[in-house]
Amino acid sequence: MNVRRTISLSANSSFDSLKARLDAEAAKRNDPLELCDARPDPLLIAREQSSDAAILLCALYSYGNARLIVRFLRSFDFSLLGCDEAAIRQTLERHYYRFQNGEDVVQSLITLRRLGLHVSLYEAFMQGYRKEGSIIDGINALLDVILTCNPYRSRGYDFLFGARIERAVGHAPMKRWMMFLRWMVRSDALDLGRWEGIARRDLIMPLDTHTFKVSRALGLLERQRYDLQAAIELTCKLQTFDPDDPLRYDFALYRIGQEGMGMAML
Repeated sequence: MNVRRTISLSANSSFDSLKARLDAEAAKRNDPLELCDARPDPLLIAREQSSDAAILLCALYSYGNARLIVRFLRSFDFSLLGCDEAAIRQTLERHYYRFQNGEDVVQSLITLRRLGLHVSLYEAFMQGYRKEGSIIDGINALLDVILTCNPYRSRGYDFLFGARIERAVGHAPMKRWMMFLRWMVRSDALDLGRWEGIARRDLIMPLDTHTFKVSRALGLLERQRYDLQAAIELTCKLQTFDPDDPLRYDFALYRIGQEGMGMAML
């Protein structure tokens, strides 16, 4: 089907029609079989982990090709988070992934190990979130703790953890952090639901390029700039479909784009 024609038809779809199609797609994707080696996703590895720090590492390294992400995560011995720093260095000093060299990888584990000796990821996040129910405040509070745990800095290390969010316009969408929070807060056949006391309606869409393009084609997102403000606007639009759980559509939108389905589903 011609892409331009499909997008035009999608843009003209009624609210009820589009909601029904997205509801059906979200329900179909809410299946553990969506996570397998044939359909790689970092959540496949995250679901195997017992610690929040290991799950966060799965999210932070989730950029690039999904198959390569899963291959890299499988090479990790996440039990190192419970070992001393010498053991971490000895085991991982030759590991690397795209923007992170061996030292960046070693230091990422050292940072989360040090953090865990003093406060949990959940407690650090909640120190910011519970004030006004702001996901952004929670991420900033957690990043503040992360940055004080380890003075190490490099381009790859800074990219991995990201920077504090001072404003939404022009800031990166923080896709990996938003995805981590989706995993930890929501509970269904895919997401883990490990963190309580955080409202699903407060979550922000983990906007990646697949979701961005599909959402614009469907008329869910008008913003042309790929930034945090776009993620917030898409979340607000999806709240019109489900006020209490707008991110239940996230995995479906992501898969539609990843699989190159275009708007054929419509």
